[in-house]
Amino acid sequence: MDNHDTLYIAGEAISSRLWLGTSHYASPQQLVQALTQASPGFVTMSLRRQTAQQLNDNGHWHCVQQWLAYSSARILPNTAGCHSAQEAITLARMARQLFGTSWIKLEVIGDDYSLQPNPFELVRAATQLVEEGFQVLPYCTDDLAVAQELVAVGCVAVMPWAAPIGTGKGIMNPYLLSQLRERLDKTVLIIDAGLGKPSHAAAAMEMGFDAVLLNTAVAHALDPITMASAFAHAVQAGRLAYHAGCMAERTSAEPSTSPIDLPFWRHDEGRVS
Repeated sequence: MDNHDTLYIAGEAISSRLWLGTSHYASPQQLVQALTQASPGFVTMSLRRQTAQQLNDNGHWHCVQQWLAYSSARILPNTAGCHSAQEAITLARMARQLFGTSWIKLEVIGDDYSLQPNPFELVRAATQLVEEGFQVLPYCTDDLAVAQELVAVGCVAVMPWAAPIGTGKGIMNPYLLSQLRERLDKTVLIIDAGLGKPSHAAAAMEMGFDAVLLNTAVAHALDPITMASAFAHAVQAGRLAYHAGCMAERTSAEPSTSPIDLPFWRHDEGRVS
């Protein structure tokens, strides 16, 4: 993709439209190899109420730090595991101190079974964090009204799910996601959660979404390193297809060879007699 297609969020260039999480890998070395293959624009890291010393002792974080030092990716802390606005706000403040960034992926969970976000607490937390100078990227469902409210309070991007976290089901409701893309045409929209295959990521990019964020689909693959590369190629292919413009679907078949040279073509029946 050329430089004219660079993704910008809050006026800052993001190096890639594929973003990766850092959990569930078999080893820190496997994680780093996957990151190297994918070259993500953001790497997410969950604080989960760790102290600064615990964070430094975490082998995954140490390897991510080393990898980030020579890559063009950014760290994106998240508030995973929070169930209230105040809990998420507190964790975001801690993340800013420990990771040295005001970028935050905001998660406020409303249901422990589906991990569906709580829209009321999510908007409340987003409003406060924006006021405190954070660049807020909230994880939400495909609800248009909620997404519009998150944009209205100042979130720099909105991250609707394709399906519940970790399910790998792909895009479960293309109608609502297409509606989001159409109605929020000036907003950066990132598909976050539920993608399981590279084809799912390509489909999201073909719909015009600006980026995709995933974790489990790579970390739980039989070969995470190769899968990371596969997703990177899929995101590029989907973005190219979006710019190229996919053909319109048809309800009936149409021959790829013109029937004009077939002398007995009956146009009223659409077959050769």
